[in-house]
Order: sequence, then structure tokens, then C-alpha cells
Amino acid sequence: MKVLLIGSGGREHALAWKIAQSPKLTALYAAPGNPGIAEEATIVTLDVDNQQAVVDFCRRTAIDFVVVGPEAPLVAGLADTLRAAGIPVFGPSAAAAQLEGSKGFTKDLCAKYGIPTGAYKRFTEAEAARAYVREQGAPIVIKADGLAAGKGVTVAMTLDEALSAVDECFAGAFGSAGAEVVVEAYLDGEEASFFCLCDGKNALPLASAQDHKRVGDGDTGPNTGGMGAYSPAPVMTAEMVERTMTEIIEPTMRGMAESGYPFTGVFFAGLMITKKGPELIEYNVRFGDPECQVLMMRMKSDLLPLLYAAATGTLGEMSVEWRDEAALTVVMASRGYPGAYEKNTPITALPGESATTKVFHAGTAMKDDQLVATGGRVLNVTAMGESVSKAKDAAYTALRGVSWENGFYRRDIGWRAVARETA
Repeated sequence: MKVLLIGSGGREHALAWKIAQSPKLTALYAAPGNPGIAEEATIVTLDVDNQQAVVDFCRRTAIDFVVVGPEAPLVAGLADTLRAAGIPVFGPSAAAAQLEGSKGFTKDLCAKYGIPTGAYKRFTEAEAARAYVREQGAPIVIKADGLAAGKGVTVAMTLDEALSAVDECFAGAFGSAGAEVVVEAYLDGEEASFFCLCDGKNALPLASAQDHKRVGDGDTGPNTGGMGAYSPAPVMTAEMVERTMTEIIEPTMRGMAESGYPFTGVFFAGLMITKKGPELIEYNVRFGDPECQVLMMRMKSDLLPLLYAAATGTLGEMSVEWRDEAALTVVMASRGYPGAYEKNTPITALPGESATTKVFHAGTAMKDDQLVATGGRVLNVTAMGESVSKAKDAAYTALRGVSWENGFYRRDIGWRAVARETA
């Protein structure tokens, strides 16, 4: 099978690394890719925003299957264009991608199908949103409705923080993503990331993970796209997985089909495990980043046939095997992230890799034969171990092999699971 992978981040490097191991693979191409992906795939110069150019490349190169990594091309309808051209593609239609593209859409779906989630209201004017926030009080959650690269969500612990987040959205801090704002109840509990492949009718649960959204140790500071993750998440017990499938995933799948936009691809349910059980914080319509990195390390099965089955309606025949070991990834980010940061800072050394240690590139490029940091989140130093604490030790040991003066990272990734191990 000839495969084209769309994307350039840490998630796509992990997907490329795993797809490249498939015995079913003939050739792997990637656009736009990054220096890490270049070790696994042939990088092609292709404007992925130009959907016809992607179709033309697929026809010219006789591509059998396209895997779309990030959310933006899916929300823009790339999967629809490829399907219309008869090219199998992993990823939902633009209509189904609204699950991530519009937080209000997802909340309305939850309300209609009785999916457990926090109470909410949608607003298109700042004053009405501010009045509602004052009425509800803090803590409260303010979300830009559209895609904001993981930055449009404020978990406000004070009223002033909430009001300022509302103003920020309507003042255009997140562009058109903040033209509508969703204000929702604060859910108290432990977060988990749950992934599930879907072909429109069948759902196949994958392993659980836990992300660390806040920029600082002890879960302090602003939200980011994710500063590290581990898998499995101990909070996702067998009972919690079953409840998530029954109460959240299955009604979503049914609701999407009944609404006329059956979902194919990967459901990424951001959950809060509260006293009542699993409640949905949000849906994403692609693999998590950095959760994808730890999932790919732990996946024993061949990924390629699983993605193809989700794309072609044959997921009911598939199963997936996982390694017993835990995996943990630490994100190295540019100083200043999630605010402004310097670009093109040199990375002069990376640690050696092994069967249980891997560095995934998230925001890197080659400039004059020098590896440089181009993004906010730049490297994912990932390791496996018999327990989360052993995986953590291995990842932080590997991290010491990175020479990059402008980098920083959290030092407590996995702290909840490690605390459980020692309790």
C-alpha cells in the first residue's frame, strides 16, 4: 500500500514511525513533514491547503490511502475532496469534524442525545456572556467555539479571570474561533484522554492516556496544547472504559449517523472522571498530541490495517493488542510558550534511541544543515517502562541528552500515576 500522511507535528512523526513498521506498506510519503518524519517517509513539497493539489499528487503517485493527522485540513473538508475523487482517507468529513471545529455543536449534540457533560450556554455577544458568568460565579470554563490550536480554553478559578477570558475571545485573540463563546460548568475530577477508532457504525476502543495541559509543574499556569502524557491512565479502569463506550462514544456515533454525518476516523474524547462517572469535556477528531506518541509506543498491532478498516467500513472485523508496559512522553517547548517565543534556535544534540526510547519531532526544521526549533512545542522525549514511574525515569534520563539552550519542560509528568504507585 502506498500511503500519504498529511501533517508536520509530533503526532504525525509518531504515526509515520508506526506506519513505517507495517509489512503492508510499499511506500510512505509525507507533506509537509519535519526532520523526524523524514527518517520514516519521503517528504513531498505539497500545499496541503490546496485540496486539488493533494488529489493530483495522489493520482500522479498512485496513492492507495491518505492519513490526515491534524484537525484543520479535516475541518476544511480535505477528507470529503479525497473521497469524492475515490481515494480512501482516514479522517472525518467536514460535517463530522464539527465535533472539534465547533464546541457549541458538540454541546448541542450532548444535550440532544443525553451524553454526560457540563451545563453550558452559547454566546455571540460579550455583554450577555459576562452577565451569565457573573450569575454562575467561578470556577467556570470559557471556550472559544472554533479551532484555536489548543489555546482557546480558560479554566477560570476566579470571576476576574473568567470575565477577562470572555473579553479576550470577543476582542479577537483567537481570530474567528472566538466569534462565538461557550461558557460551561467547571467539572471537578481527574482528566483522561480516551481514543476510539470508528468507521461510522463500529467503534474500536484504543488505550487510555492522560495529558498535562498546564504549562507549569503542579498543573500551574496557562493551558497549552499539552506538555506531556502517559499511557495507560490508571483512572480509566475497565468499568470506566465500559461506561465511556456506553454513555459517551456509542450515543455520539449514533447521533452523528442520525444527524446525517456518520463519523469515520478517531474519536478523541477529553474526559473528566467525576464522582458521577465519565463526563465529556470536549471531542477532538484526530489523535491527541502528545497522547499519540505514547499510544504508538505501546501498540503491538499493525496500525495501517486498523486505520484502513476505519476508513473503509470494516472495523467490525478488527482487534488491537497493546504492550503491558507503560509509556511516558515529556514535551520540550520553546521558552515563552504558550506565549511568544523565539524561533530557529539551534538544537545541537539529541539522545540516542533504543527499542524503548524515542524522540519525536514536533516543531523542528533543518536550516543550513542545523536542526532548529520552529514551534512552541518542539520535541517529545518518550520512553517505556514496567510502570509509569519507570517510564518517567527513562524519559527524563533520555531528556538529559538533549542540547538546546532555549528549551524548557515540566519535571512532573505522570505525577498522578506515580503517586498512585506509592500510595
